[in-house]
Amino acid sequence: MKLLHTSDWHLGKRLENLLRLDEQKEVLNEICVIAETEQVDAVIISGDLFDTYNPSADAVDLFYKTLKRLANSGKRAVIAIAGNHDSPDRIAAPDPLARECGILFAGYPNVIIPPFELDAGLMVTQSEEGFVELLLPGCSAPLRILLTPYANEFRLKAYLGHEDSEEELRKLLNDKWSSIAKKYCDNKGVNILISHLFFARKGAALPEEPEDEKPILHVGGAQVIYSENVPPQIQYVALGHLHRKQTIDINPCPVIYAGSPLSYSFAEADQKKYVVVLEIEPGKTPVISNHELTKAKRLLRKRAENVEEAIEWLQAHQSALIELTMSTDTYLTAEERKLLNAAHNGIISIIPDVKRGDDDRANLRKTIDLSKGMDELFTDYFRSEKGQEPNQRILDLFKEVLAEEGEE
Repeated sequence: MKLLHTSDWHLGKRLENLLRLDEQKEVLNEICVIAETEQVDAVIISGDLFDTYNPSADAVDLFYKTLKRLANSGKRAVIAIAGNHDSPDRIAAPDPLARECGILFAGYPNVIIPPFELDAGLMVTQSEEGFVELLLPGCSAPLRILLTPYANEFRLKAYLGHEDSEEELRKLLNDKWSSIAKKYCDNKGVNILISHLFFARKGAALPEEPEDEKPILHVGGAQVIYSENVPPQIQYVALGHLHRKQTIDINPCPVIYAGSPLSYSFAEADQKKYVVVLEIEPGKTPVISNHELTKAKRLLRKRAENVEEAIEWLQAHQSALIELTMSTDTYLTAEERKLLNAAHNGIISIIPDVKRGDDDRANLRKTIDLSKGMDELFTDYFRSEKGQEPNQRILDLFKEVLAEEGEE
């Protein structure tokens, strides 16, 4: 059988103030085309389907339309789990209706998907908490899936049946996964694990998390889950949470973060994005191919020494979204900012880096004119620290603070 693994769609996510729903539509269409071209039998989405617990109506509409297209009237299974950005109740709510389309949702680790059969041939034959077995149209062997959506440490331990706060979470998960695998996962079917947890190879450096992601599980008392905790019966681990596509380990099987389909912060600047397609047979190592996604705009960082250099570079990179750092001897003027923005309509932020030593700062502080009003002093301070004039919104906020203090 062929499976497509993707994750971290973060539908509705913004880059600063830029809504990127149109880009997300383009990339999700690209994923649908890959699924159709490769004739995959099932699609796996490993969490962070939305960017917030309460996504916009447009984000929800895009999500369900994409999943309906991927499922192809039940001829292809779609399995989606909740990530740390998702509301598990929201993810689980449409499951009874979604099943009629061949779409399976898992909001919580203790989900039980009831057996059912569709006219297209898709069938759930066995299930229990955190496990489901599928028969896919056109495939003779069953697909067995261990499902572990994101949950906080308390909920995970409740699912695992343990209340001992000192018990290692990785051991509890290891025991739970091993128990399910021994019960259901022989070499007559394809056996995979889908999860939205923080995985690492024991003894290796921890993978880097996205810049704007809230760290999960390994911060706040719970432990990193090691690849060695994966049962030997499992042939592939489909992970979500990390935004860069990466292989955590190849033992006991490929343990892979598919990564996000778009770069969502400038920490991911110039990263290539992929979906993973695997051909897999019972008892065998999967054959993996990475399909690059190209429809989203690239995120680029540029450091320039002067406005002329910046404009020349901006004109050569018109299709990207830009974070521009200006390393200059003096503050950027309003006219210079106007020239930069006119050269490129995809500048997300301009970061001034005024070349000033400690002596300059000390001298500036010594020459503060205390006869000036608070507004002027604040403007001088802001210009000194940020290398630019405060905009009107910041000035208005400062005036509100002054007004409140005056009332007190």
